[in-house]
Amino acid sequence: MHRLPRCLVVLLAVVAAFAGVPSMAAADPGPSPGILDVRPLGGRQYSVVVYSAAMNKPVTVWISHPDHPAPALYLLNAVDGGEDGGPWTTRTDAAQFFADKPVNVIVPMGGRASYYTDWVNDDPVLGRNKWSTFLTRELPELLRDRFELTGRNAVAGTSMSATSALDLAIDAPGLYQAVGSYSGCPRISDPAGRAYVASQLGLFGANAANMWGAPDDPAWSAHDPILNADRLRGTALYLSAGNGAPGPHEALTDPSIAGNPAALADRMAVGGVMESVVDSCTRALTDRLAALGIPATVALHPGTHAWPYWQDDLHASWPVFAAALGV
Repeated sequence: MHRLPRCLVVLLAVVAAFAGVPSMAAADPGPSPGILDVRPLGGRQYSVVVYSAAMNKPVTVWISHPDHPAPALYLLNAVDGGEDGGPWTTRTDAAQFFADKPVNVIVPMGGRASYYTDWVNDDPVLGRNKWSTFLTRELPELLRDRFELTGRNAVAGTSMSATSALDLAIDAPGLYQAVGSYSGCPRISDPAGRAYVASQLGLFGANAANMWGAPDDPAWSAHDPILNADRLRGTALYLSAGNGAPGPHEALTDPSIAGNPAALADRMAVGGVMESVVDSCTRALTDRLAALGIPATVALHPGTHAWPYWQDDLHASWPVFAAALGV
């Protein structure tokens, strides 16, 4: 869960308007994509720095590699890109959980407020975002030989990046055999959805018009997982959300609360409201999938917008991913 002031801003700014920003000229292309550094972290963990030609910058990636050929699970961080509140590797037991699993787990570091997509314009604050190109074209090719990727993939995200995971699967048909969406809001192209997206980007001073254009730009509809749900057919799906009511992790005895009544109150005041919005978004997607006859594993439960639930989701979704990846 993000720090309280930022969450409050999200809730207060969900009706924020878009402001147009003129396009910026494309920069000269840099070197070709490549691996710049591989640093062992102990066990099967590595810190890998790769160069993205699409974004003209180095990107650090955490990898858990089983030391034999294996499929890949890409885990995307929340709205801060893992830079402020911390990534999957510090907020959950992902490293320990996958220590004996036959899969390469890949966590890109960075991408805050980017929705892990290709932006139509450079942003004065965030710079150049071409994350879809990086994740679907550059990174898999760079890692394939060094980390023995087999070509079968899954992608999962939480909060902001839950929508990203679905969008990446829609954008790159056949690349991912499974997708996990934990506490995401896939409803993005109607006025309420666009305002929600704009508010999240606004936390970091970014302008949503630089991502997919003005509110009437067809790119918003093109990236909406609900409108494009039919393109998820044939992909194993795991969708989860809380309903905002107290769940098993809203207790003073829970390690994430650590006996702190103020922390519990904050969790309910902010995370509870956010998750009630997410619940509505997720149900809209599950209803659409059901209408299309597309199967999905759905986990709707009491709970708030908080990392302990996303750790639970990671564990619960692994059998879905493993079956789709053939391991």
